Amino acid sequence: MSVASAARPRVELARAKVNLTLHVTGRRSDGYHLLDSLVVFPQIGDRISLQEASGLDLRIEGPFARDLHAPAGDNLVLKAITSFSASARIPLPGLLVTLTKRLPVASGVGGGSSDAATTLRLLEDFTGTYLSEEELHALALSLGADVPVCLVPEPQVMRGIGELISSGPELPACGIVLVNPKVSVSTPDVFKALTSCDNAPMPLLPEGFDTLGQLAAYLESCRNDLQAPAVGLEPQIGAVLSALQEDRRVEFARMSGSGATCFGLCELAHAMEIERSLREAHPQWWIASGPLA
Repeated sequence: MSVASAARPRVELARAKVNLTLHVTGRRSDGYHLLDSLVVFPQIGDRISLQEASGLDLRIEGPFARDLHAPAGDNLVLKAITSFSASARIPLPGLLVTLTKRLPVASGVGGGSSDAATTLRLLEDFTGTYLSEEELHALALSLGADVPVCLVPEPQVMRGIGELISSGPELPACGIVLVNPKVSVSTPDVFKALTSCDNAPMPLLPEGFDTLGQLAAYLESCRNDLQAPAVGLEPQIGAVLSALQEDRRVEFARMSGSGATCFGLCELAHAMEIERSLREAHPQWWIASGPLA
């Protein structure tokens, strides 16, 4: 590790992973479901900071810090550090890691996975040790099925169980509003409530969308196959979707992942206005807005 790289902290936004589509296309013999999903990474997320220290220490702060109930050693950020050290064959670095938890926990926007992937990227710069693309992908996959796609926070298509990744289309400049009713939904329970696992994949994706209207029209032809089961288990998700769909400034609304976070796409100039309106009407909900990319 160079003196220059170690002397200054490294800070990065761990962006939320939002499933604009989520088609469940099959199920493997080991129980894992096969997916076909277009994911995006808006400018909304947690914050990861790495700073040189005498030992390894993780500090968790922010509005959702108290919701991380797992023992510190089970935190994906720490697992990412120890796994990186082993894969890169370098001593465990002395680090003060600060995770500012701004995203709701277990909410369908890949917060923990993005935290881990962001930590891996920061570690490469911090230590000056860079893994090959294949090594980094394998390391990320060992941490969780959603971690590899979070390594490159750009529009991407996920297939398989999440390990098959390709570049997504060019997206128009627009805004996104994320809303979570602060309820927990069990991902295994949502999949258990899914009536069909063998569904059609996404329609052919174009190379890009010039306007928000084009993007919304394409998304209308797609699905989130987990949305109906999740709403059946937690009706509050339906209330969030209704609130988004009733706002004329929202061009398209859907649930992300297995819930309970939902998103609304809009013109960028309207994103903050929609956030304010929803906060006034539903002060108990978690709401955030920003650019889609």
